[in-house]
Amino acid sequence: MKILNKEAQKEALNLARKTLESRLCGQTLPQYQPSSPLLKKPFGAFVTLKKNGELRGCIGAFETHKPLYQVIEEMAIAAATEDPRFPKVLAEELKDIKIEISIMTQQKKINDWRKIKLGKHGVVIEAGNRHGVFLPQVALETGWTLEEFLSELCLRKAGLPPDAYKYSNVNLYVFEAQIIEEE
Repeated sequence: MKILNKEAQKEALNLARKTLESRLCGQTLPQYQPSSPLLKKPFGAFVTLKKNGELRGCIGAFETHKPLYQVIEEMAIAAATEDPRFPKVLAEELKDIKIEISIMTQQKKINDWRKIKLGKHGVVIEAGNRHGVFLPQVALETGWTLEEFLSELCLRKAGLPPDAYKYSNVNLYVFEAQIIEEE
């Protein structure tokens, strides 16, 4: 899945890094105008922070009418300061943090969980007021089978029984993402 070209990818990662540096060092965020027109288009995105290869924060937004560059700024700050699973990222940690950005396509509802393609599709599950999301790369990073992937999504992310993805009152949505990351 390719949404951004190489130039826009580099600009997006630089924007996320500069945003984190400014915010975590207590500086005012500078007004930003992207040079790539691709960053001005509305897309949802998740920003994932990893420290020494381990997850340190991950927050994203699917439905947005904001330009991608604004979503990246907001999600970078949120991943560093609002992920309830972790304490806030400190400025001195930034040198050890690697940034990954997942830029998402629109979600599509599916009626058969067996149509999910591991590594290609991210999945959203909804049941009443419970919901959870796994990005496409989670399946590749964990090595899970499709059933394991969906069971973990139910349990870890949505607080549902592990086989809830098979229930008729549960909605499943798939999406694709372009994943870009710092080296």
